[in-house]
Amino acid sequence: MVVLVTATRIPVAPPHDDGGAPRHEHDGEASRRELGAFLRSRRERLTPDQVGLPGGGRRRTPGLRREEVAVLAGVGVTWYTWLEQGRDISPSEAVLAAVCDALRLGAAERSHVWLLATGRPPADPAPESGCELVRAEHLDLLERLLPLPACLLTAKYDILASNAAYRFLFGDLDAEPVAERNCMIRAFLDPRWAEAFVEYDAVTEQMVASLRAEMATHLDDPAWDGLVVAMRARSRRFAELWDRRDLRSRIAGQRLRLAGVGEASVRITRLWLERGSGVHVKIMQPRSDHDAVLLRRHADRALAGGVPPVTARPTITARLARTGRRSAQEPETDAPVISSSSRA
Repeated sequence: MVVLVTATRIPVAPPHDDGGAPRHEHDGEASRRELGAFLRSRRERLTPDQVGLPGGGRRRTPGLRREEVAVLAGVGVTWYTWLEQGRDISPSEAVLAAVCDALRLGAAERSHVWLLATGRPPADPAPESGCELVRAEHLDLLERLLPLPACLLTAKYDILASNAAYRFLFGDLDAEPVAERNCMIRAFLDPRWAEAFVEYDAVTEQMVASLRAEMATHLDDPAWDGLVVAMRARSRRFAELWDRRDLRSRIAGQRLRLAGVGEASVRITRLWLERGSGVHVKIMQPRSDHDAVLLRRHADRALAGGVPPVTARPTITARLARTGRRSAQEPETDAPVISSSSRA
């Protein structure tokens, strides 16, 4: 007797054409939840004082409110709430960068946010507009300009690098968080900067009017929008000046109170690194022999503690260290150090 055994075949669903979309969708949902929880934890560890916002009385929960982070990042409150809630809203990299800036995230934290939000690490853990243009020759130039205060500045007033004379004009610039090394932020929110400008009202009026003029070519740039939104929230004076809609070119001279030295008048000269980039060398030159003596005295005081003659943002320092170039005798390209004429 022959017994026939029939094997029962268990049906298996065909593979998905998209390489397993259900698994990815589940992973995406989990990543969004983790991203929301991480952003919430970073928000709760910050205080209004740390980001230049008023305290606003007693708070039911620790840290910043969601609406405060939204203002600092230049995004909508509802949108940021959805981001923390883990909703599928697909934030752009520019918006992610703005949120990271608002929460004062470091390089490792930024990479974590990028991995959770996009599934890949950022091309640059801390993207900074203009940093890629800075070469070793530019830092050498800042050193050669001593004792004159000089820095590398963007059109948005971000300070990318400075010599010691500029670094210590109003306290220690390098002691501030990288995201806060911005002339607009410092002039309106740092009392030491406000005290140092003899003609503070005129200087700040000129700064805001020149930023407004530059804004016309950066209307779609989230970084510029984020700066303006954050400054309006953090400084009543900035908001009032911004709403005037005045347009002016950048200021050509200033009178400064140099701590321990005296009051000096300077003429400001700007040398552009590359046409259209907005990145330039800002140089403070003395208006008289007396002013020259004061600037020399200030530079000597700044260098007395053995500090480096020039410092730059970590992104720049790391890139130049990788290339092994820090000397003007080793140019990276045949292009001139300054590609456009100087303008005062």
